[in-house]
Amino acid sequence: MVTVTDSTQRRAPKAAKTTSVFKKAVMAISGIILVLYLIAHMIGNLKAFAGEEDFNHYSEWLRTIGNPALPGATALWLIRIVLLVAVFAHMWAAISLWRQAKRARPQGYVTKKAVAQSYASRTMRWGGVIIAAFVIWHLLDLTWGTVNSAGDSGPYDKLVASFSNPVSTAFYAIAVILVGMHLRHGIWSATQTLGQSNRRREVTVNYTATAIATVLTLGFLLVPFSVLFGLID
Repeated sequence: MVTVTDSTQRRAPKAAKTTSVFKKAVMAISGIILVLYLIAHMIGNLKAFAGEEDFNHYSEWLRTIGNPALPGATALWLIRIVLLVAVFAHMWAAISLWRQAKRARPQGYVTKKAVAQSYASRTMRWGGVIIAAFVIWHLLDLTWGTVNSAGDSGPYDKLVASFSNPVSTAFYAIAVILVGMHLRHGIWSATQTLGQSNRRREVTVNYTATAIATVLTLGFLLVPFSVLFGLID
């Protein structure tokens, strides 16, 4: 008896595995770009403690990076384009991997197992949506002033006006905490995807991911709560 095996069936798992690795790499690299941006953005936000003049000067500097070699806000727009591409690439990879996993296992397990699953790991597939929604609100509030009571005033005035409102501060805080949870799991996953983690390094990587996410979360929360409680006015 001769058993004939379809060669396309043999190649399919390998092709799917290769595609999955590529998508995970895209998600990891785009995530690293976003983390680096968040670190720089957090440091910039802390300029608010230096006072109105220094904070507004920093905001103006952002718009003139690279001058006079690059005219106007060219460098800032290039940074924005890179970030936009990174956000969409991150979301595409996350959604695509989730769909791929769902197709591979169309029927759920009879008994659901919560094996080492944190809240962040269970919500990674829509974590990018949270970040995207938060970024849109952030732009409308502090960049364009569309939903800010200070309107077209300077950056410092818009910041104080926004975070003097308890509702706005609460929304910002919830979003930042959710992003921080997403970051912790994302950083840990990225190190595994890029081959920088193994069983011996797992504990160190986990603590490092937690530390980075915690520092960023607290760093972003420091300014709004300082405004809310009158430490910055």
